[in-house]
Amino acid sequence: MVRRNRDDWTEIALRALAEGGLGAVAIEPLAARAGATKGSVYHHFPNREALLKATVERWEREHTEKVIELVEAEATPHDKLRTLFSTVLDRTRKGSVEMALQAGAEHEVIAPVLQRVTQRRLDYLTELFEQLGFDREHAKKRALIAFSLYLGQVQMWSTLPGLVEPVLDEAVQVLTAHHAAVAHNA
Repeated sequence: MVRRNRDDWTEIALRALAEGGLGAVAIEPLAARAGATKGSVYHHFPNREALLKATVERWEREHTEKVIELVEAEATPHDKLRTLFSTVLDRTRKGSVEMALQAGAEHEVIAPVLQRVTQRRLDYLTELFEQLGFDREHAKKRALIAFSLYLGQVQMWSTLPGLVEPVLDEAVQVLTAHHAAVAHNA
């Protein structure tokens, strides 16, 4: 029997979350799936809520903070936005933890992490649009549109995978076009 550490269990729980939603993060089935005893899980986590909290915090680090670090390596705001979209949309195709968390948004463990992540993502997108020359108000609106587009794509990949076409280049082109903001102000 393989010994599992804390990171192993949060990785196993993330996969279960992506595949089966919040209900799939249950100690006995996870242990059975991993070929371990439930005592192995309890060695690292006192209960399901602690495992779930560690799992969503890992998701927060890997799918928000690490993505932002990767994006910040790009030279221009336009390249940053394109890299951001391509990275998050590519990761989404591999299983949707995002949709599982959105579906469980009312859960006491999920809610604060999801709210924190959403605000962090919107703030970061707003910064990118400001770097592209949009005033604060328009940058916030574009950030919300970009985030909504992302969530829509995530949902469609989850529920209608055969209908989704990559729209990365078109999305970046539309979101970064200044003429729409200028025309709206005219």
